Amino acid sequence: MQTSHTLLIGDARDLSAVEAGSVQLVVTSPPYPMIEMWDETFGALDPGVPALLEAGEGMAAFERMHAALDAVWAGCAQALAPGGLLCVNIGDATRSLRGEFCLYPNHVRLSLALMRLGLTPLPDVLWRKPTNAPNKFMGSGMLPGGAYVTYEHEYILIFRKGGKRAFGPADRARRTASAYFWEERNLWFSDLWTDLRGADQRLGPHGGRARSAAFPFELPWRLIHMYALQGDRVLDPFVGTGTTMAAALAAGRSSVGVELDPSLQPLVGDSLQRALLEGPARAAGRLRAHAAAMAARAAAGKPAAHRVEAYDLPVITRQETGLRLLVPTDLRAVEGGWTADHAPAPTPPRLGAASG
Repeated sequence: MQTSHTLLIGDARDLSAVEAGSVQLVVTSPPYPMIEMWDETFGALDPGVPALLEAGEGMAAFERMHAALDAVWAGCAQALAPGGLLCVNIGDATRSLRGEFCLYPNHVRLSLALMRLGLTPLPDVLWRKPTNAPNKFMGSGMLPGGAYVTYEHEYILIFRKGGKRAFGPADRARRTASAYFWEERNLWFSDLWTDLRGADQRLGPHGGRARSAAFPFELPWRLIHMYALQGDRVLDPFVGTGTTMAAALAAGRSSVGVELDPSLQPLVGDSLQRALLEGPARAAGRLRAHAAAMAARAAAGKPAAHRVEAYDLPVITRQETGLRLLVPTDLRAVEGGWTADHAPAPTPPRLGAASG
C-alpha cells in the first residue's frame, strides 16, 4: 500500500488547499492562548492582543486569541469527511496580569467554538502530565487562600462531524485489518491517560522559537489507531515538527500538515525519516506485548478463544482475527511532500513461544 504526506507552508486559518471532505481524522495541538511563549504568535495574528495584555485585560486578550483560531476550526470542519473525527490536545492556562492571578479555560472556549460549527462533542481524555517541581502548588505560604492547585493535566477534546461514519463494502477489508488488540482497547479508550510523558522540546539549529511545543509521538499514534483506518488521511493544521505526520506514516495512514513557520520544514522531513524505523519497531512491540498478555491470561487459566490469522496468536474477540499491521518500507520526496510504501508487518522471531 502507498501513502502520501503533504506539507503546506502557510496560515492554518486558510485551509482551502485541503479538499473539502478529504480527511477522516484531525489530530492537532494549537498554540495555547494565554501561555506566554505564544504571545508573539497571537500578536502577529491579531495586533490588538499585545495592548490588551499590557493593560491587564486578560479575558479580553483570551477571547481575541481564540477568535484568531476560530477560522482554523472552521477549515478543519470543512476538510473532514462525514463521520470524521477531530482530536485536539489543549491545555488551560494560568497567568498573572498586573498582580491578578487567573485560570484561562482554553478547553471550554475551544469546545464552544467547535459546537458552534455543528460538531458533536464526544467523551474527552484527560492527559495527566506530572510536574517534577518539588512544590505541588502555585502561590506561596501555608495559610488558606494563598495557594492554588497545580495543573498536571491537559485535555484531548474529541468531536465528530455529523453522525457515525458509514463504512461500505469497499471499507471492510481495511477496517478489519485496522483492528486493535483487546488489551490496547482497554488502555486507549480510558478517559485518563497517565502513561504518556511530555516530548523533548528542544528545536536544535532549526525553528524560529525557543521550544517546539510538540506532544509525544504516542499521543497521535494512539489516536490514529483508535479513529482512522489504514489508508485514511490525517490532517494536522499546526504541524510543528511533524509528530502527527510521522505517526500517520508509521501507522500506514496518509497525512497532510500545515505549518506557518517555514524554518520547521527540515524537522518535519527528519520526523518522517525517523518514522521509517519507528513504524516497524512499534509494530513488533505491539505484537510482543500482545503475546505476553495472552500468555499471562493462559497461565491464569483464561485462554483466548480465537486466533489472529496473520500472526497465529490467540486473541480475545472475533473482530481481532483479521488484524494485520502495516509498516513503512521506504520514503520518497515528491513535489509538496513525500510518498511512502507500506507492507504487512512480519511476525517477530520466537513470538509464538511467548504467547503459549
